[in-house]
Amino acid sequence: FWPKASVTTALLAPYVPMPGAFLSKIALAMAAMFPPCTTAQTEWAGMPLASAASVSLTMSREAATLGTAASASARDSAMVREGAEVLDIGACATRPGAQVVTASEEMTRLDMAVRAVREVVGADVILSVDTFRASVARHCVEELGVDIVNDISGGDLDPEMHATVAQLQVPYIVMHMRGTPATMQQFTHYDGDVAAVVLEELARKVEALHQLGINDVIADPGFGFSKTLEQNYRLLSCLEAFHALEVPLLVGVSRKSMIQKVLDCNAHDALNGTTAVNTIAMMKGAHIVRVHDVKAAVEARNIVCFTNNQ
Repeated sequence: FWPKASVTTALLAPYVPMPGAFLSKIALAMAAMFPPCTTAQTEWAGMPLASAASVSLTMSREAATLGTAASASARDSAMVREGAEVLDIGACATRPGAQVVTASEEMTRLDMAVRAVREVVGADVILSVDTFRASVARHCVEELGVDIVNDISGGDLDPEMHATVAQLQVPYIVMHMRGTPATMQQFTHYDGDVAAVVLEELARKVEALHQLGINDVIADPGFGFSKTLEQNYRLLSCLEAFHALEVPLLVGVSRKSMIQKVLDCNAHDALNGTTAVNTIAMMKGAHIVRVHDVKAAVEARNIVCFTNNQ
């Protein structure tokens, strides 16, 4: 198995409260790359509004698939040249209806993928592991030197995950999802406004993580995970409210069905829609936008940053 990539770009706003020494390794690596952005509007409904970027991360999604070393090398190198600074490596499909692989197979794929990616991109690119299993997260951090744990279940699929991350003391991405990847679209009923319910559920998890001593938390509302089309856009419309969590926000909408359905297109033709939604998210304060297309995301980020500097 060999990694196959999709990509994510991250934005950090200078005036959003960050608990602890948030991603200090990342911040130090990128601090000199981009000048600070400023904006006249710094609050929304009394909460901090992060609508400008001071530094930029690009976080790329790597899925362990069949391929060749040569193609992986060319792909990863190209992404880094376009601005990828973080590679998020996963070996278990999480799309709607996906069936999960065994822990053993996930570990085998990740072991090979992480080593291969590190050899290609070098030591300066930050690595994240996309897994909901505590044992896999521990192996990747302790044995493979991965820097971040990205958990689509927010700890729901493995009760040991939060305690494990607390022991590892690495940044943790907590995403909102109900059920499993195979069943999540059965759990789209929310008692009340979806944005308010998702915010409350994430707030409880963020607080619990802080109580465990995990200070470097990133919150992901989970676009496309146990949400209908309309619910996804309600979340986007209310994204500013999530700054009440006082942690960085990750938005992952790249080429997803929420874009395809509105534009009546397939994933291949969804780049323009992805850029539009990412731009909306960044204007509403997203710190991290996960994309398959690095160059387009970086250019959108630069336009948002330049606009907010005026």
